[in-house]
Amino acid sequence: MQTVWHAEDTDAVFDVLDTAPSGLSTEDAEQRLREFGPNTLPAARADRWWWRLLRQFHNILLYVMMGAAVVTAFLGHWIDTAVLLGAVLINAAIGFIQEGRAESALDSIRAMLAPHARALRNGEYVEVPAADLVPGDVVRLISGDRVPADLRIFAVRELRIDEAALTGESLAVTKSVAAAAVDADLGDRFGTAHAGTVVVYGQGDGVVTATGADTELGRINALLSAIPRSGTPLLRQIDRFGRWLAAVILGTAAVLFAYGMAWRGESAAEMFTLVVALAASGIPEGLPAIMTVTLALGVQRMAGRNAVVRRLPAVETLGSVTVICSDKTGTLTRNEMTVQRVVCADDVFDVGGVGYAPVGEVTRGGSDVPADNDPTLRLAVLAGVLCNDAKVWPEGEIWQISGDPTEAALLVLGLKCEQSRATAERGMPRIDEIPFESERRYMATLHRAPGGGRIFLKGAPERVLAYCARQRGRGGDTDIDLEYWRERASAMAGNGLRVLALAYREFGGERLSLEDVESGSTMLALVGILDPPRTEAIEAVRECHRAGIAVKMITGDHADTAQEIGDQMGMGVGRQPLTGAEIEDLDEDGLRSAATETDVFARASPEHKLRLVTALQDEGHVVAMTGDGVNDAPALTRADVGVAMGLGGTEAAKEAADVVLVDDNFATIAAAVREGRGVYDNIQKFILFMLPTNGGEALVVIWAILFHLTLPLTPAQVLWINLVTASTLGIALAFEPTEDSVMDRRPRPPGRSLLSRFFVWRVAFVSVLMMIGALGLFLWELRNGTDTPVARTIAVNAIVVAEMFYLLNSRHIYGSVLNREGLFGNRVALAAIATCIVLQMLFTYAPPLQAVFGSAGLSPADWAKVLGAGVFVFLAAEWEKWVVRRRTGARAATG
Repeated sequence: MQTVWHAEDTDAVFDVLDTAPSGLSTEDAEQRLREFGPNTLPAARADRWWWRLLRQFHNILLYVMMGAAVVTAFLGHWIDTAVLLGAVLINAAIGFIQEGRAESALDSIRAMLAPHARALRNGEYVEVPAADLVPGDVVRLISGDRVPADLRIFAVRELRIDEAALTGESLAVTKSVAAAAVDADLGDRFGTAHAGTVVVYGQGDGVVTATGADTELGRINALLSAIPRSGTPLLRQIDRFGRWLAAVILGTAAVLFAYGMAWRGESAAEMFTLVVALAASGIPEGLPAIMTVTLALGVQRMAGRNAVVRRLPAVETLGSVTVICSDKTGTLTRNEMTVQRVVCADDVFDVGGVGYAPVGEVTRGGSDVPADNDPTLRLAVLAGVLCNDAKVWPEGEIWQISGDPTEAALLVLGLKCEQSRATAERGMPRIDEIPFESERRYMATLHRAPGGGRIFLKGAPERVLAYCARQRGRGGDTDIDLEYWRERASAMAGNGLRVLALAYREFGGERLSLEDVESGSTMLALVGILDPPRTEAIEAVRECHRAGIAVKMITGDHADTAQEIGDQMGMGVGRQPLTGAEIEDLDEDGLRSAATETDVFARASPEHKLRLVTALQDEGHVVAMTGDGVNDAPALTRADVGVAMGLGGTEAAKEAADVVLVDDNFATIAAAVREGRGVYDNIQKFILFMLPTNGGEALVVIWAILFHLTLPLTPAQVLWINLVTASTLGIALAFEPTEDSVMDRRPRPPGRSLLSRFFVWRVAFVSVLMMIGALGLFLWELRNGTDTPVARTIAVNAIVVAEMFYLLNSRHIYGSVLNREGLFGNRVALAAIATCIVLQMLFTYAPPLQAVFGSAGLSPADWAKVLGAGVFVFLAAEWEKWVVRRRTGARAATG
């Protein structure tokens, strides 16, 4: 069986690895290097570049564009063909580049391995390439080092390691030599150090237990390598829609071709021309371009909201999420430890303010308490300020810290009580200290004070209480009530607070010893410290809940801390978090149920996060996952939208993510979701605008074929309508502002078709309106003896003018546009209409275009008829929306 290194004592570890605290010889190390291989992470086998490039063309959107290019080439419109093929190549190039970025996430993880290490070889510490480390090597760690391999620690001197990248633990972990339980979570294995983590304080020695792919980092690398990229909901919908549309166009064309040949006796050449016209009218040439523009505008809007989009489709996917899985530290919380409560023998004080800025009042029972008016509180605050090695200082409006965040929180409490460290040390200079060590779990400092020396003691409540015989209260010193303090400490810890005890002792000596500290002290206070939630994040969670989006917190922190933050955020209130150990015991069915019902998850490992995301996706959810560490990279990759932290995130997390938050703030995610919903709305509006145009043209051509009429629109004229209106009118809908009501709606069902039954009705209804206007005018003109080129020009302009009016209808799917905002609220739409008018004038009157498209000049009376057709479509479409609102109760505000 594989050795569980964290559960073995150090002597057993050395025996299993056949090594000793004196390290390996050079010969042994070389032999083991040949046996175990280098301490590097394997690179995934990458596809050849040309195959990756060809794969980009396997996309229904590009098939549509290439189909349009074939049609334009057949018609001899080489400029249009070149433009469409250029768009195909640009889209393929973008996909090629984005796929290459996914490989960068793996490169970023491999880069987390330290380049060098201090290994004990031949009895001396020497610097060796980290890649040459082998199991059994003895390695020394000092502050600032990146841990080069997985180690079992056997000697420590105040060693603290930042393991946030692997565990999500918000505070640096104090290491010891003690063994942990076999089933201990990664964050609770205090006797081990793991590759890729960073030493922030102290020194330690460890023996290498795993290298390369066998490390925790290597395990995450393997998880990430095995996760495929899934398509976004929109691309899946577009893919289904494109296949459906292609089948309809090809099927209709084949039936009409056979009908004309068999029943009408038409020549194959004539029917082929008609079928090409039908195909040209049905292909939505503008869809890929408009989608790209709409998504790109969404990228710009999100950038203005501090969200940088790395993959274009992620813009829309954010708008379709049904679940957001968020990390805690720095995303939901400020990542700034803050004293929230001070418990003395007779009083409980609440501390206002959040973060490291010294702004906030100390209150008792809701009333302000000046520290000068409470001697016990003042002495407790003084103890926290003097028994302290951290620093806080302002840089502009931002307060910075160095040292332990918990100690920095005590300094901020001092500033709130008008006790700065500089002033306190001038009155009581430090003359000796006993630094914090994990075995002792306390820190003590000796200060010269008026009338003699004074010891201040700070540490774990159970340890400090053991050294106290007295307690300070309002009436002076009394015998200590251990039960009182233990109950208070337990209650504060149960509320997710990190609890420290503060004590003092009068002392006349000049030097400190353990015996001086570990008896005779007077208990002053318990201090409760918490990384508080962001105020704006609380409101953002409420907004997400209002929008029907579930928000789940997945953190590496302890369950009590996670539950407290969850309660404050309004997530899983009153329910116990699900821990990583409990996730381990669940089968896939149980996990899917738990993932849906539970909102707070604690002590979660990379595998747990990945399983939770997968379970939610299996339940039909569209999942956004946030994270900042390398431990989050697999889940970020698996999620429909991976969101990395830009300020505190690792490069591995950023490379694996689709979106990077500049400010690491959950509220930014909610804002991005709002923008994403707006993007989807605009894509829907474009499709509802575009399809009736194609449908109206197709119905005109089909009617002509069925009833053996002169073709009202030539293939070239159909292509003109599609390209001109898509490039001018349609693009205006990409600039529609996000509507205020988007976060009042439930998320759209992930499996819902792009075209609902209502949308099919709307498309059919408006298509018939456009056909009536264009075909009716065409037949009317022919009956009155108008030349065919003039009649066709009237029909083309009737469709285009109807589209101009229908563009205004399309600004709101249900709401009326018969108001100032509806008619004039989108300046881009007005500019597009003006541009389209100019183009139609050129189409109608410019001789070169008349020669290409067979158009002819129109009289004022002809333009009056064309305008009447457009007004007819506009008013009929507004009437239909009014009927729908009356029957379904749909509000105008919903678009």
